[in-house]
Order: sequence, then C-alpha cells, then structure tokens
Amino acid sequence: MAGLYIHIPFCASRCIYCGFYSTTAVASQDRYTDALCREMQMQKDYLLKALNATPHMELSTIYLGGGTPSQLSGENLEKLFDTIYNKVYQDQLPVSATAEVTIECNPDDITPQFASILSSLPVNRVSMGVQTFSDERLKFLRRRHSAREVDQAIGRLRQAGIGNISIDLMFGFPQETMADWRIDLQQALSLEVEHISAYSLMYEEGTVLYRLQQEKRVRETDEETSLAMYNLLIDELTAHGFEHYEISNFARPGFRSRHNSSYWQAVSYLGLGASAHSYNGYSRQWNVADIRQYIEAIERGVLPAEIETLDADTQYNDRIATALRTREGIDLSVLEKPYQTYLEELAIPHIWRGHLVLKDGCLALSRSGIFISDSIMADLMKV
Repeated sequence: MAGLYIHIPFCASRCIYCGFYSTTAVASQDRYTDALCREMQMQKDYLLKALNATPHMELSTIYLGGGTPSQLSGENLEKLFDTIYNKVYQDQLPVSATAEVTIECNPDDITPQFASILSSLPVNRVSMGVQTFSDERLKFLRRRHSAREVDQAIGRLRQAGIGNISIDLMFGFPQETMADWRIDLQQALSLEVEHISAYSLMYEEGTVLYRLQQEKRVRETDEETSLAMYNLLIDELTAHGFEHYEISNFARPGFRSRHNSSYWQAVSYLGLGASAHSYNGYSRQWNVADIRQYIEAIERGVLPAEIETLDADTQYNDRIATALRTREGIDLSVLEKPYQTYLEELAIPHIWRGHLVLKDGCLALSRSGIFISDSIMADLMKV
C-alpha cells in the first residue's frame, strides 16, 4: 500500500490561524494543474523504489489537501484524476479498487454544481473545514462560510453519493465558554457525519492570529479551560459511538482516515505540488513552498525539492512522533532490539505515573498521557 497527496494551495481568502502554504493567486490554477500532472509523470517511480515496496503495490489512498481544493474547477479536477488513473499509475502502481479518495472542501464551495462534479469523480470521502457553528467565531477566523451553509453542504454531498464525510472543529477561541463548546459539539453530532477531527486553536508564528496575540488584541485560552474542553470532546464523542483513535481524531467504526493513518504507520507516500512532502521509508523530500518557483521549475523539467536521508535515530524519532499519537501506540516488535530496549527503559517512569500503558507488546498513551503527549514524546526520543 502507498499514498498520494496532492497539495492545492488556492484560497479565496486566508484564515487568520492557518500556517499551511496557500495563495490567493487563483488565476494560475490551470498552469498549476498542468505542473501537478507533469510532476506526477516525473515522480512516477518514487513509490516503486520505496523501502517497503512490494511487487503488487497499489495506491491505497489519494488525498487532495490545501489550501482549498474545492477552489479547483471541474475541468482541472477531471484532468488530475485522469492523469492519476489513466496516464501514470494504471500499470505498475494502479489505484486500488477500494482506495480511499479524499478531497478537502469549504462548505460554501459545495454548490449543487460542485456536488454534481464530485459525483462524476472517483472521490468517495470529503473532509470539510467547519471549525465552529458560531457565525461570530467564523467571522473572527475570517472563514467565508456561515453556519447555515454547513447543513446545506452535508445534504448536497449525501445527494451526490458521498457516504464518508469528515468535519474539522476548533475549540479554545478567545472568550469561548464551555457552554459554547458544548453547543458546537451537539451541532456536529446532529450532522451524523462519519468522522470528526478537533483541534485547539493554535497561535502559529507567522499567522495573523499570532500577531494579534503578540499585540495583546486577543488572549489565548488558559490551559485549564482548554483541557476541560478536550475532556468534554472525548466524553461527548465516545458516548455517541465515535472511536477516539488518534489524539485529535474520532471516527465511526470502520471510518478511520486511512490516509492519515498511513502517515502514523510509516507507510510510504508521494506528495505533489508546492510545499508538499514525501516519504519512502529511507528519505524525506519536500517541494519549494512558492507556487511561482514550483511551476517554473516543473516546466523546466526540474524537481524543486530538498531531500533528507533518514538515519536510524531519525527513523526511530519519527515513529515516536507519529505512532504514539494513535490509540494502538507503538508496536515494539517493529523496532530493532537496541531501540526497543532504549524505549522500554525510558518509558518506565511514565508507565509508573499512569501516562503510558504497555499491553500486548504495544506502548500507548493513557488518557492522562494524551494531555502531556508532547513532553512524553520528547522524553522518549533520541537526542
């Protein structure tokens, strides 16, 4: 199995919290799509050379992320999928018949026309950035959609035959109360979606939100309130049948995000587009985070990427930072004996404190450990 990630950086406007590479230069989307198709051809052997490649390897997940992939025209979406299915990966690395094919969308982009376009594509999963059901908080984030448009979007996606819908939520807004957050969770549950991702509002350096915080125009939610909101998130969603399978992710049975789960399980993936990252088991590479430089380099037949070869310590640290986020945790048997011994020794104090659990050969975070996961991971890494 292997994954394909395609970065679509176009946004009609920028949200104040977003730290991902994006651009409002939507006029260049035709040229960018052509560059993506050309990069696909240039890198068609990347996954076949992966450390865990097998003779009958298939693309098991395809993910269009951003940015806002729903800003692409129907013609450009069709061109991308035609290139994937009919021009690049049809022979040595075909797309699995059961592949998870995800596109990220904004609720206001899900018009009847766009839903019809999706129904004609191989897309079978939609990840939608809802964030909150408060129009006031949406305005604060500079989101384009209203709370009312979320219901409309869900209905249109269902009519288009999309049976796997994920929504993103945020908590910890300035002055948000526990009652406010409970209402958001109740609204989310009423949508009857298959997957929910929820994140504390982050103040990333370089974002508008970070600048507002530095200028003391907004105040970050205190740690105690943020923790209480996270506890409420877990309690509410698990009580309604969701599986808490990763720190920030909850799924109905059978609806885990297979693409993101592949990241956490160190499955090889190819990233296409400006700022996209790739991993093949022994190296990482990442494209330049500039759409103009990306397009011009691809048009010259040059891959605008930096490459890092991963030594054994880095691979171990990567596994700590990814697998430990999941409900199952780290399977100690996949580690070479010296690293397994190293990890077991460092884990002992956290096991005694009840923050880690060792069961059936797997080391995982307990619920209390989730709250301090960053510090636990730092303790377990090679330095």
